[in-house]
Order: sequence, then C-alpha cells, then structure tokens
Amino acid sequence: MHEKNTDIREQDREEIIEYGSITAHSSKGNIHCITIAGQVEGHMVLPSENKTTKYEHVCPQLAAIEESDDIDGLLILLNTVGGDIEAGLAIAELISSMKTPTVSLVLGGGHSIGVPLAVAAQKSMIAPSATMTIHPVRMNGLVVGTPQTYNYFERVQERIVTFVTKNSNIGEDKFREYMLRVGELATDVGSVIDGNEAVKVGLVDTLGGLSDALDYLHEEIAKRRAENKS
Repeated sequence: MHEKNTDIREQDREEIIEYGSITAHSSKGNIHCITIAGQVEGHMVLPSENKTTKYEHVCPQLAAIEESDDIDGLLILLNTVGGDIEAGLAIAELISSMKTPTVSLVLGGGHSIGVPLAVAAQKSMIAPSATMTIHPVRMNGLVVGTPQTYNYFERVQERIVTFVTKNSNIGEDKFREYMLRVGELATDVGSVIDGNEAVKVGLVDTLGGLSDALDYLHEEIAKRRAENKS
C-alpha cells in the first residue's frame, strides 16, 4: 500500500511538471485542475524562453476529463498574456461545450485570448487584484495590406466578440467599447480592467479565490449526485 501511494504521488508530480495539471481526490468529488499560463502556443512553436501552454496538450485533456467516470469537476487556473487566437478559441469552445461542471479562476491576468478562455467555463471567477486586457485582433510578422487581410481580421474579431458575449453577461456594445478604447494602453488600442470592473459589467460572474472556486464545484457535484440518486 505504501509503495502504491508513492507511485501516485510521483505520477502527480510528473503531470504538474509536464502539463501543469493534477487531479485532486476527496469525498466531495474528484476535481481535475488545469493551468493555462503564459502564451497559448498554437501552430507555431514559440522560443524556449517563453512560458507557454500548448493547445495540443490541453485539448486531449479536456476530452479525457469529459469522458472520464472518475472526474467530477474541472478547475481552470488562468494567468495568460495572450497567444494564438485559433488555438485559444479551440480550447475555449471545448470548455464551453462540456457537461462536466467547470469553473475558471483568473489570477494575475487574462490577456487577449485569455478573455474567451475565462468566460468559457460554466462559472467564471476573478481575483480582486487580477486584470483582464481587451484589445482588437493583432498579427505578428509579415502582413499583406489588402482588403482581404482586413476582412479576415474583422471576421476573426467578430468570432471573439460573439463568443465572449454569448458566454458572459456583457453586452456587445460595451465589449467593443473596451476593445477599441484609445489612450489607455501605450502604443495600442484597448482596455485593462480590474476584477471589480470585470464583474460589474458582466464579463466575469464573480470575484473569488481558490476556495470559492472549489466550493462552487463541490456544490455542483453534490447536486449531480442527488439528481442521480433520485
């Protein structure tokens, strides 16, 4: 028995190191925790000195969590600085379509694509000291200055606006206002809002911390167990 427990702890350590995730087991339910930190890495591999979250690691984890009989809830810890739009939206779409109880907790910052990731969960929370950065779609590298390019930017931006407003309580006009605000970000267009303002305008459901997020999951798990019994 002692050797088995040692193996489990070693496996947990490997999961944290490799994927930034772990499953916590208790009588209240088994909760899997995923960390999305730094840049969301997409189809292009970022330099090794960048802190990244690889979407090809996160997507299969989400599928496995949804299918698993051993996991009752999902906690998503967010501290992002943006990243690949397509990859971030792919993760967000998977989270929003899950039946497993999910809660997101923004810690530090939810920058750019971190906003859709935050609102994708069934319940979104943000630490009072955390911030969310909202700005228009940007692209690095060579950009061909043609009407088709600007149309593409507009279509991608529309996808983000639609997803965020569909999965939160913020209005489209208000979100666009934050996105296109001038004079707040140096050399950029957009807004930085703190936790209190994010909740006030309906972008995030509530202020909270780790215990609040876990309490929500425990309540949802208890409800499901009661429904299954009845």
